Amino acid sequence: MRDNTTNYRDLFLNDVPMMDARAPVEFAKGAFPGVLNLPLMNDVERQKVGTCYKQQGQEAAIKLGHQLVNGAVKAERVAAWAAFARANPEGYLYCFRGGLRSQITQQWLKEEAGIEYPRVIGGYKAMRTFLLETTEQAVAQCDFVIVGGLTGTGKTEVLAQLRNSLDLEGHANHRGSSFGKRATPQPAQIDFENRLAIDILKKRAAGQQQFVLEDESRMVGSCTLPLVLHQGMQGYPLIWLEDSLEGRVERILGDYVIDLCAEFIAVHGQELGFGLYAERLQQSLGNILKRLGGERHQRLAAIMQAALAEQERGVGVDLHRGWIEGLLVEYYDPMYAFQRDSKDKRIEFCGDQAAVVEYLRQRQPAI
Repeated sequence: MRDNTTNYRDLFLNDVPMMDARAPVEFAKGAFPGVLNLPLMNDVERQKVGTCYKQQGQEAAIKLGHQLVNGAVKAERVAAWAAFARANPEGYLYCFRGGLRSQITQQWLKEEAGIEYPRVIGGYKAMRTFLLETTEQAVAQCDFVIVGGLTGTGKTEVLAQLRNSLDLEGHANHRGSSFGKRATPQPAQIDFENRLAIDILKKRAAGQQQFVLEDESRMVGSCTLPLVLHQGMQGYPLIWLEDSLEGRVERILGDYVIDLCAEFIAVHGQELGFGLYAERLQQSLGNILKRLGGERHQRLAAIMQAALAEQERGVGVDLHRGWIEGLLVEYYDPMYAFQRDSKDKRIEFCGDQAAVVEYLRQRQPAI
């Protein structure tokens, strides 16, 4: 049998398959990418055993657990674990602290299926701590640089061209603005933090010691940036990305109209998908009603409604440029201009996309 492990770094660097024996409610609050939840106990069983443990102690709780997970229920769960173990001979199993639940899972796998399968010592809690420390260590030890710019300049496109970028919006599944929600939901906060930490871990293992981030507020949709990283971002050097108003309108039209519509249709089908996409755009505009003011919101909402009606008829997306340009010129640009003034001393380079990418590649230390 392979030994149990505490080599958390290796597990995440190599995407080692792992089986999570925690209850579904625990898994939903936070997990690791690619991990399969095959619980020892379901949520109800876990709650009963937990109550028993508090009232009568460990021995009584273990006895109750064996009563609850027995017969056909036990056989079904062992069969699922065995299938995972056979499909992933290099993998591991774990529970919350690497204690009783993963040990019982190991024991039953051996007794019922004849499979000796190793567990992660310390379990989920130890791996989660390791990932939190990975992010904190990177902030303390590495160099960071921020890409800023007006809305629609293509900051995410810049990140995509760099080997040392950390795509916070990608990990959060959100474009970062009031219009940033995607057709698919955002990850749980813990999942977001774990994905970011694993990205950092892999890039540092590949030799990266400098990271490029997009200028973000503390929240990317519903996901909150790690505090230590967000605090650092207030002082990191800033690269300012520039583009023409026309170029920015076209980029936003592509991202927030054409691509977003296609996303919704891919997930929900043509008719429902288009309806949900249209609802999302109108809702996003409504979210900034107070900041826009009633008159301006009404005017832009009317342009958006006409554009959506034309798009639905298959005429095209040209009318959308009206509300996009209005939002940029009247709302986003003045707000960003104010922010740029406050960050002016930190700006070390300005340029278009090609110039900024080239500058950042040259700025990166050789590996």
